[in-house]
Amino acid sequence: MKKLNVLKMILTVVMIALLFTGCSKYVDSKNNQPAEENKPSEETDASKSNKEKETEASDYGIIINEEDVVFTDEAGEEITIKKNPQRVVVLYNSYLEMWDQAGGTVVGRVEESEDKIVENAMSAEVVGTLSTPSLEKILSLQPDLVIAASSYKAQREMIPVLNQNNIQVIALDNDLLEDYYKTVRLFTAITEREDLYENHINQIQKRVDEIISKAPTDKNYKAVILFATAKSIAVRDSNTMVGEMLKDLNVTNISDGAVSVGDSDTKAFSMEKIIQEDPDFIFVQTMGSDLEKITEKLKSDVQDNPAWASLTAVKEGRYIVLPKNLYLYKPNDKYPEAYEGLAKMLYPEVYGEY
Repeated sequence: MKKLNVLKMILTVVMIALLFTGCSKYVDSKNNQPAEENKPSEETDASKSNKEKETEASDYGIIINEEDVVFTDEAGEEITIKKNPQRVVVLYNSYLEMWDQAGGTVVGRVEESEDKIVENAMSAEVVGTLSTPSLEKILSLQPDLVIAASSYKAQREMIPVLNQNNIQVIALDNDLLEDYYKTVRLFTAITEREDLYENHINQIQKRVDEIISKAPTDKNYKAVILFATAKSIAVRDSNTMVGEMLKDLNVTNISDGAVSVGDSDTKAFSMEKIIQEDPDFIFVQTMGSDLEKITEKLKSDVQDNPAWASLTAVKEGRYIVLPKNLYLYKPNDKYPEAYEGLAKMLYPEVYGEY
């Protein structure tokens, strides 16, 4: 009898042990929920958390991941650039200035312009000029990133070769304010300098918006932008850097709708159109180092016309040659100065004298 009782007790203990072992597979002791059901939930939460860390949607359609940045270029192609490249070549001085201001460094650059010198990049290797960079010199520097100006044919043509050599390329064609803002976002994302991007928003973008907001809407001024070189005179419309500034400041550009000159952003010059429209302002952009020849070209093609002196802009002293550093080259972080300068020329009663 005793043996039978002992045997019953042993069987009872074994059954209880088996019961608890089985239940442990299905019950979470802390919250009394099925353990196997909790596990997938925990993995899902972790997966979501990692995904949020890896990808951050940013301004201007740029996606910032943990190790790279994704954006869409002018051709509509999705480009991925690894963060913090160590060997960078920049083939356009205005972009070089922006890259420098985003905390980037370079091993190669094109010849500098006296109006757009980037001190931090002066020790970098010169790889040619803006219009004729040397592919051989660029490759010899073994860059991991090249920043190019796609508006220049020689630079466009070398992009496939750079890609074949596993070199990342950012090809830009910046003309308008939005292009500048997007490039600042792109560059600071690549260099991981969020502090500089925040400074850009607070110190540059807000200031530009403030200047634009004060522009009178009742003046109805008309203007023309002459683009002068030693060889030709053309005009520029509202789809150019200065043209956009004037439009933002509520000025009508009489060249909007004019015929384009080749592949450039200039339009065909017409003295007859200027005389007919009689603009309130004539702004002049000059390109080239030979100012004497540029002045001669302006005189022969424009100022020698018998009707020139009768134009409102000429009679009222509103024929203005714009400084290159703000109105030919990209103003970049000096956009507020550029906007304010034009605003003072247009509306001194609101913004003060220029």
